[in-house]
Amino acid sequence: MIAGRRYWILIWYGILALGLLGLWASIYWGRRTAWKNLDELLRAIGTITVSAGMLLLLYGRWVWLGTPLLVVALAFFVGAFLAGRRQHPERDRPSQPHEQPDLPEEPPDPPVPPPA
Repeated sequence: MIAGRRYWILIWYGILALGLLGLWASIYWGRRTAWKNLDELLRAIGTITVSAGMLLLLYGRWVWLGTPLLVVALAFFVGAFLAGRRQHPERDRPSQPHEQPDLPEEPPDPPVPPPA
């Protein structure tokens, strides 16, 4: 028995819808950028796969398929992480702190006389 099972099912259908929307957007953008967004595509497929696996487990049907889908989704997320690191190696390097020029100190504001 899962507490709030109906709500969890609605939540996972919402995540599935977001995954489908992300897949559509990543395919659309991938066609424009010569598929340089492989990490986004893999992340969307992972989201769809994990949603389908959780829905199968929540419904209690085809449980034998739900658990492997979660493992496959994990593989897609790891692949998206690795693909993102390969596509953007400049993100791995720590950024150098920007040097601030030495600015002269400003004099403090003159004191304000009390109201009379």
